[in-house]
Amino acid sequence: MKKYFAEILGTFALVFCGTGAIIINQQSGGAVTHVGIAITFGLIVAAMIYTVGDISGAHLNPAVTIAFWIAREFPAKEILPYIFSQAIGAFIASGTLKFLFPANDLLGATMPAGSEMQSFVLELILTFLLMFVILHVARGSKEQGMFAGLAIGFVVLLEAMFAGPICGASMNPIRSLSPAIVSGHLEHLWIYLTAPVTGAILAVFAWQGLKTNSN
Repeated sequence: MKKYFAEILGTFALVFCGTGAIIINQQSGGAVTHVGIAITFGLIVAAMIYTVGDISGAHLNPAVTIAFWIAREFPAKEILPYIFSQAIGAFIASGTLKFLFPANDLLGATMPAGSEMQSFVLELILTFLLMFVILHVARGSKEQGMFAGLAIGFVVLLEAMFAGPICGASMNPIRSLSPAIVSGHLEHLWIYLTAPVTGAILAVFAWQGLKTNSN
């Protein structure tokens, strides 16, 4: 049960701090700034990897869990317990933010600034790159593993920095699902449920192709 509890706590921290930064930026008239929001997401991801990574692997993301299973690096029987744990953490975080900021409309939900297809393609590519990095640093040498938190956190920060204003840079179905449901804004949700999973799965095939060639 420790690993499930670790996923609950880790995903809670990710959604609470990340979407909390978005909400507080809105409530404070831009005090956090877009750059601050991107940094918050990157730092909390890195912090949780170093905190609970040795317990649960710090997936914090259903797309990552599914991709690890497809890569044969994660047992099928653990998929649903992991995703359920991530959902518990995310919904507790969004519920807490709703309690703290009841007047906020979106609660940090991801919304496309342009067309749905534009955000779908962006989210797919962003998650592909994120998962590609995760697979290499998490399943690489011990030296790579020591820097996994920094590498993954920096990728999240980078992608949120440049793509956040257009697609929200979710890269995580549960990070988008919980604020969408709690705030009641389910429009465009399909983008953030399907694109990250698709991108993460494609990253597995790219990783396997490189791994095979290197052998």
